[in-house]
Amino acid sequence: MSATGVVTALDVEARTLGRLIRKGELAALSDGTLVAVSGIGAAAAARSAQALVDRGATALVSWGMAGGLDPALAAGTICVPSSVMARDGIELPTDPHWREILCAAIAAREPVNVGKLLTEPTALADVAGKASAFRDTGAVAVDMESVAIAAVAARHRVPFVAVRVIVDTALDAVPGAVIAATCGGSVRIAGLLRELVMAPGDIGGLIRLAMRYTAAKRSLAAVARTGALAPLAFGAGTARRIA
Repeated sequence: MSATGVVTALDVEARTLGRLIRKGELAALSDGTLVAVSGIGAAAAARSAQALVDRGATALVSWGMAGGLDPALAAGTICVPSSVMARDGIELPTDPHWREILCAAIAAREPVNVGKLLTEPTALADVAGKASAFRDTGAVAVDMESVAIAAVAARHRVPFVAVRVIVDTALDAVPGAVIAATCGGSVRIAGLLRELVMAPGDIGGLIRLAMRYTAAKRSLAAVARTGALAPLAFGAGTARRIA
């Protein structure tokens, strides 16, 4: 039997799939899709991807939000990349058939971008760093998990796609308070408030980021409503393990 396994870093990203799932949890949606909330970063994402395969997932998805590198991409832009890459030269393709079905389903409602997705070990928070990454790699967006999930999929020879939505654009600097409050793979609200007390100048940036987050969350939920992540949405031929 086919089952899609979705890895998302944060519970707020998993919530767009229609169910509240906490960090470290592995849950099944009503259509049989398996979801794991890994926490932030490649190591955590790889562990969750492996747990999903062990639980019976026959296809893997990297799901969630990303930072923009291409200045043309606005907050809320949906990215279904043709490949995911890292600075060390690793580049792994996404499944073309599944990607085509996803893009067709999404494009009926929202624009979709298929440019490359970069995975970095730490957050790209400043505009100059994003511009440099865009120039050096050609990737249109950046996250911290997708290459690790793709590597697990490649090792087990199962299909892989990434669905990432832009939160902070290429022209947005992520407030230092958000970076400082990120601990143990999640953003701690108490820590964020403490950082804002110490750096009140970050409040304006945080308000802008919150507006971007609302747009991104809306786009992720719209992708979920297409049903194109469901276990059999991409056909039994694609969903089976690749021999």
